[in-house]
Amino acid sequence: MNDMNLGVVFRPQSPPERLRDVALAAEAYGVGELWLWEDCFLEGGLTTATAALAWTERLKVGVGLLPVPLRNPAVAAMEIATLARMFPGRFLPGLGHGVLEWMAQVGARVPSPMTLLREHATAVRDLLHGRTVDVDGRFVHLDGVSLDWPPREVPPILIGARGPKTVRLAGEIADGVLLDSGLTVGQVREARSQVEEGRAAAGRTGDFRTVVYLELDATSDRLAEQVEEHAREFSAAGADTVVFQATGEAPDPEPLLEACGRLAGRV
Repeated sequence: MNDMNLGVVFRPQSPPERLRDVALAAEAYGVGELWLWEDCFLEGGLTTATAALAWTERLKVGVGLLPVPLRNPAVAAMEIATLARMFPGRFLPGLGHGVLEWMAQVGARVPSPMTLLREHATAVRDLLHGRTVDVDGRFVHLDGVSLDWPPREVPPILIGARGPKTVRLAGEIADGVLLDSGLTVGQVREARSQVEEGRAAAGRTGDFRTVVYLELDATSDRLAEQVEEHAREFSAAGADTVVFQATGEAPDPEPLLEACGRLAGRV
């Protein structure tokens, strides 16, 4: 099981001052990835990712996801590039629609979230690859924009997806897909097929990363067994990384970290 890539979520319902202990514990247990996200109106994904990366030496840190209506793509690319240069190979950014009701609440909801996600993610990825971007889209407008400090090692851009259209879009324009919790093994296999449809339609080849979130009750007496069972099943279904998140309002991720550490052979 040492070759299996496992992750744990630090949920933003937990106070940000707890993040340091969790990040250090994740590294000590040998968990490969710590995942964060942005929910309105809790913690900022990029600020927490920066702190977690700075506190650790080997841990990979993902943000799944950053809602694209909240950031201009040039600003998003600047921030991602900065982290990628400071912590090469350790930052995993994910982009997505965001919760539409929250986007409306802050005045950022658009009439076509899919169009915005396509335009935004494409622009961010192009900027990170050192390209000069000229685009006059429906929502994204960039005039001769390029990064002065593009990353030497470009991080994979993941798209967070639930529905088949967004999953196919991830295959078409992104470097990976982040599948939300609640999917069955069969649905993950189906999503992988939808990804391949998108990649084939765009003529894309090369590496593609599939990250799957799974919810578990961290107080279960069978937690270690459940972690191993789900990790095996979902890896066989096409997940490159299986990321566990504890249920509840402000759950303690420590039991999940320990269970993943046992599976990784570090406990």
